[in-house]
Amino acid sequence: MASTANLRSRRSAAQKQALVGVEREIHAQDSHRRRKYLREFTEAFRTYESVLTVQEFKDFSHSADIVLIGDYHALAASQHCAANLFEQRAYGGDRPVVLGVETIFARDQHVLDEWWRREIDDGELRRRIRFDLDWGYAWEPFHELLATARDHGEALYGLDCPPRENLRQIGARDRHAAAKIAEIHQRHPGAAIMVLFGESHLAPGHLPRILRQEIPDAKILTILQNVDALYWQASGESAGKVEAVRVSDDVVCVFNATPLEKYESYRLFLDQWSRSESGPDFAPTVYNLIDTLAGFLGINRYSPHNTTQPKFLVDLLPEVHGLASDSALQRLLSRNRIDPQPLREMLTSLEEHGSAYVPEVNAFCVREFRLMYAAEDAARFLHHACRGLPQRAAGAARARDTQRGSEADSFRMRTIEHALADLGSRILYPARAVPEGQLSHLTQASFEKAAQTASRGDAERWEATSRTLGYRLGSSLYSAYLEGKKKPAELRRLFLAHVEQPEVAHKTCQALLSELRPAPLQ
Repeated sequence: MASTANLRSRRSAAQKQALVGVEREIHAQDSHRRRKYLREFTEAFRTYESVLTVQEFKDFSHSADIVLIGDYHALAASQHCAANLFEQRAYGGDRPVVLGVETIFARDQHVLDEWWRREIDDGELRRRIRFDLDWGYAWEPFHELLATARDHGEALYGLDCPPRENLRQIGARDRHAAAKIAEIHQRHPGAAIMVLFGESHLAPGHLPRILRQEIPDAKILTILQNVDALYWQASGESAGKVEAVRVSDDVVCVFNATPLEKYESYRLFLDQWSRSESGPDFAPTVYNLIDTLAGFLGINRYSPHNTTQPKFLVDLLPEVHGLASDSALQRLLSRNRIDPQPLREMLTSLEEHGSAYVPEVNAFCVREFRLMYAAEDAARFLHHACRGLPQRAAGAARARDTQRGSEADSFRMRTIEHALADLGSRILYPARAVPEGQLSHLTQASFEKAAQTASRGDAERWEATSRTLGYRLGSSLYSAYLEGKKKPAELRRLFLAHVEQPEVAHKTCQALLSELRPAPLQ
């Protein structure tokens, strides 16, 4: 069994490496991060008292009169979490629930009231509160929160006041928000009040202190989300994924995203704000994931030899197409006459996961950044690049036929690709859940039976089976790494294996199945 320190190190190594470049770029563009007010939040929460079960966390949140929820504005998971907490509290049924938000100025309460009464639609609300001009983050997750409050709550209030950009006035904004919350408490004396406010405002000496002075008899709970120091500490817990921790008697922290996910989301918004294009530039984010995974595996991006390293990986980096380059991507796919099946797989991945890697044209397609799936696609690219991009070299129309060999070999190749994609995703996103509903025992016999009986005549079943087995292998590989049984150099050799060559995929699968125990199911 790996020690707490080893677990923390192995789960966190790749993420911390990836964060270096992201934080450097954010610091260069956002000088506010060095201000005393923001440092006070960071310094206030360095460790926690205990891990909380789901029921213990629920008991904490339901016992409070006022719940202050920390919001990382650039991260949609923050707003999704607030919506879920509000809905769960409303379903408690013991008292009405009211929502207050920083995102809307109190001066626009009349607009919010019109929307609440369904006198105006979502688009008019968005325009009249100047959401895009004065706030600038994603509308959809915030709208989900507002709609949840309207469907399940008693009232909805805007809490903020200008100026938002002047940190010298941030104390005044805290005092204003506390006064507004006190008014809501008087107006709805029996209600539970839930407030979504920027996380830096929730340091003990900021908004919570002022609010306790305003309403000394109220029980106030602070719910933080994804605080860096607490996340790194929790990564050493032997239980695996930690949902929530108790920081103190009146502060808890929940985990629904990784630090890398947080800061990449923020970097994307900084990039979007600095450009005139309609959408963010996803390329730096994708390349950072690739570079981080390559660095973790000990891959030299500038190696001139293709032996234990891919040759000049830096020259093989994929094109990255986002919303702004959608027409260019369509032309690229049309020119290369992508086979129907890989094209369907790409479109399905885009729809369900927000991104896809297309090896036939060595291109990333990104519609929405979701770290877990983007990391999986980065690993897929690296698997192909370590072998010299064989599908692109063979030509998109002929790639699958020339590499197919037998149906069983083709199935094994695809299974290995899924396994390495799952492994790479877990390295960069350790919170990824262990596959559910998989085989309880993955043996040589059961795998070979699946490989021999796989038929491309039923393409969907063929792909689903290879994905299921591949994810199972990837999960087992990651468990072996956490336990110290697999070193990064051994994992690198798997990425470098030329599985498109005769018998290599077969031998690779046999070796993996003989070495790995099935990962435990949750």
